[in-house]
Amino acid sequence: MDLATLLQRCREGDQLAWEALVRQNQTRIYGLAHHYVHDREEARDLAQDIFVRIYRGLDACTEPERFVPWTIRVARNACIDHLRRRKARPPRFDLPAEEMVTLAAAGPSPADDYEADARRRLVHLALQSLSELSREIILLKDIQGLSFEEIAGMLGAPIGTLKSRSNRARLELAKKVLALSGGGAATESAT
Repeated sequence: MDLATLLQRCREGDQLAWEALVRQNQTRIYGLAHHYVHDREEARDLAQDIFVRIYRGLDACTEPERFVPWTIRVARNACIDHLRRRKARPPRFDLPAEEMVTLAAAGPSPADDYEADARRRLVHLALQSLSELSREIILLKDIQGLSFEEIAGMLGAPIGTLKSRSNRARLELAKKVLALSGGGAATESAT
């Protein structure tokens, strides 16, 4: 299909004709954009913007033989506009490091989240190695927040026994956590 027919069909809203026109010119437009911005991704984005400008301005180019120079002029102007905007509003990676401190997120850092998750996994692993009664007492008292009276009613054990078992379970859990984290040898040699 010749360029005149392709342009006329694009003006009439034919999407397939527009797609064919873009394919015919995408290498030229991308190459021009890349020449100005020197970055592949930025050039791709800019080329898309250029094609939007070309589509909106198709009625301005009435002579098919002037289409290529016209698209180059549109592309060049779009590139220059883009560079002006970029100069007026520098990209985020050009900010001085001193200014970046105020941009930090208010919550915990990813490293803090990772450490907290590692501690939870360590405690969970240590809990799994306790006896069933010790694990159940820690789960009910320390994790679920039940009182000794409520636990005694559930387990059918005297409150005094549960209190002493709770203390022993916590000590046992602490030793298991230390042993699993590699701090058990230093603690045992100190005692």
